[in-house]
Amino acid sequence: MTTGTATPAKLTLQGVDVPAASINKAAFFALTRRKRNTEYSRAFAGHGNTDNIELRKADILAGIHVRFSGTLTVALGGGTAATTMRWPHDLLRTAKFTANGQSNLINCSGAKLKVREQLANGDISDRGVPQIFGAATVNQGTLSMASESWGVGTGGTAIAGGTYNVDLYWYVPVAEDHKDLAGAIFAQTSTMDLTLSLEWESAANLFVTTGAATMVLAGNVIVETEKYSIPMNGGLMVVPDLSLYHSLIQTRVATGVSNGDNELRLIGQGAGKQLLRIIYQTWNGAGAAAVPLAANATNYGQQGWRYSSNETPELFTDGRSLREWNERCANADIGAIFGFLCHDFASINAFRDAVDMGQTSELRALINIGAGVVLTSPAVEYVQETVFSAGSGG
Repeated sequence: MTTGTATPAKLTLQGVDVPAASINKAAFFALTRRKRNTEYSRAFAGHGNTDNIELRKADILAGIHVRFSGTLTVALGGGTAATTMRWPHDLLRTAKFTANGQSNLINCSGAKLKVREQLANGDISDRGVPQIFGAATVNQGTLSMASESWGVGTGGTAIAGGTYNVDLYWYVPVAEDHKDLAGAIFAQTSTMDLTLSLEWESAANLFVTTGAATMVLAGNVIVETEKYSIPMNGGLMVVPDLSLYHSLIQTRVATGVSNGDNELRLIGQGAGKQLLRIIYQTWNGAGAAAVPLAANATNYGQQGWRYSSNETPELFTDGRSLREWNERCANADIGAIFGFLCHDFASINAFRDAVDMGQTSELRALINIGAGVVLTSPAVEYVQETVFSAGSGG
């Protein structure tokens, strides 16, 4: 009678074959070690350009930290200098993260990354962090940390000539959180593709100058990754549950946005997807003159979400009501300056409250814009935060 050693059962997770016996969440968290390393440090590529970064293939990738550190030099030359409401957070026009053929796991602007961090991490708060909004100093709603420096304010006019220090930070959340690492990426293979693309906004969308005035931004871009080592236990590598991807996808709707009810059909519905958040703001105005509508009861009527024919599980009376709920969940007033609102299904209990996108047909965001708001080239920018199956099989 012939005997032999059975081949260990394997699962395909995130496109990688992993021995089933290696998946041991408790052992992984007991044995792993957190790591943080600099992956990229280069001079700023310049407005309208892109930094493409191939991340190192090692460990379990949980998050990416992006920093810009430099100066903004304003020379008036008899003209004037101002900033738009895209400055400073949307200096990062788009952060795109791709892993192992899953294109655009992350695809959204810097401001959306900032507000998502406030929503997902209640320990981070912008309360008491002074920054300049227009001609006034504000102490909350800036989406800023005390360690950051804008150099000059957002929506500022009559900016004085000089050289201003600028230090900005964005967090790209590869994993949904760092406690259970849902959505973290298995990076310990040479065949894995891990690419981060940082697209920088044009100067025309950040700065407004007249006459001979110039506003010149220079500095360095630093990218650090946060990873977790893959330990060995009983001769096998040990990994956590890698059955999910985490995604943040931004969409801009500039057609058909008007006063009254706007029902925006959410893209990408399908089986296995769980919706964690819908983050949105409405921009009003053309080009550099565009400003986000403040989240209040004048600008916004009822806010909610719907599916099927007309089922509306949540309906907030107006923008003020939803803004108050967001502040309660996030410990930050995200609607005060940059006009963000959010339907948040994750902050209290994601496993209970997340919306199954495979079971809710025709999922839509209901955004009512007040009848008295004068609209000029309005556009809604929204981000869907989801987790979805990374695929598995024997």
